[in-house]
Amino acid sequence: MTEEGVNGLSLAEVARRLGVTSPSLYKYFPSLMAVYDALFLRGAREHLEVMRAATVGVPPGLPALEAALEAGGQWCMQHRGLAQLLFWRPVPSFEPSPEAFAPSIEMMDLNRQCLADAVAGGQLGPSARSDEAIYFVSILIAGTLSQSMANEPDVPWGEGRFSPLFPRLMALLPVAYPPAK
Repeated sequence: MTEEGVNGLSLAEVARRLGVTSPSLYKYFPSLMAVYDALFLRGAREHLEVMRAATVGVPPGLPALEAALEAGGQWCMQHRGLAQLLFWRPVPSFEPSPEAFAPSIEMMDLNRQCLADAVAGGQLGPSARSDEAIYFVSILIAGTLSQSMANEPDVPWGEGRFSPLFPRLMALLPVAYPPAK
């Protein structure tokens, strides 16, 4: 997927690289969509675990949120094909199963908890405990990743022109959701 694009994945190519025939893959996956679903689940689990691990030992609230998102961004740049499948839906006919999508919901819950902790800690105002704030954070990270992947796909997270700006973008959160005085 990294070489040919996510939509360029074919069972014939997977079989060729594994040294088996295409029909033998159908013993494990009934369709190409089932392969995408398995990849989505694997990627979503890995991404969630990286984000969770990044929050361990970090102060709650904005520091934890930034650590989680930075770790997630680094993972995305290291796993571009999976990241595209997870966050940009490049295969119009693919919809992840509820099981495959469950870690994505947990990731959003992790982000929500970080925002709630930021409100509780006086780092953000009460309006940051909202879907709008989740969307705001999502736009910050997705925009950074989109620019990085489109313009500097082989540059690691934290280097280049785009991802080093992410901490400054995160500094917009208290401006958008000012803490109560």
